[in-house]
Amino acid sequence: MHTSIYLASNSPRRRELLRQIGVRFDVLVFRGDTRFDQDVDETPHPNEAPDDYVQRVALAKAEGGLQRVNWRHLPARPVLAADTTLALEGRIIGKPEDAAHAREILRALSGTTHTVLTAVALGDDQRIEHRLNTNRVRFRTLGEDDIRRYIATGEPMDKAGAYGIQGRAAMFVEHIEGSYTGIMGLPLFETAELLGRFGLAP
Repeated sequence: MHTSIYLASNSPRRRELLRQIGVRFDVLVFRGDTRFDQDVDETPHPNEAPDDYVQRVALAKAEGGLQRVNWRHLPARPVLAADTTLALEGRIIGKPEDAAHAREILRALSGTTHTVLTAVALGDDQRIEHRLNTNRVRFRTLGEDDIRRYIATGEPMDKAGAYGIQGRAAMFVEHIEGSYTGIMGLPLFETAELLGRFGLAP
């Protein structure tokens, strides 16, 4: 493990994925509610396309991370950030606000195919580069008991689209097209490519 970066994310899944490819990192700690970066406005702009939205937020997280490095006088290292969102029929679907909202999202995903988009950004004090990963996921038809039991686990509450493919929701997934790690929240192909662009190939 020789690469050294900052990770601007509280996501345990992103930490796990970086470790999987041997990347050494320190986490930039966020303020307040760990479900959201309080320094970045994740509110979609009016009529903003999902792919534009997720790239904008990932870049803002990387920029915010670089600012925190400077403010805290931390050793200079590249900052990695990512953002994941779902799109269903062109609508952006983020993290649920509460259990009722999670139920509404899961009902909408039931028996349909949706798009999972993850943007990853890496930057230093010279430049920021980013990549977009796009995937298609089909859910089987979910019964009300399926949804109720899943929400009761608490798993949907901090995840875009109210589910995590690496958790219990894997039993809902009929088919995927794309990157499993991208659906988890950090596409490793694109991440390794960005690291290589900065001379930090794992």
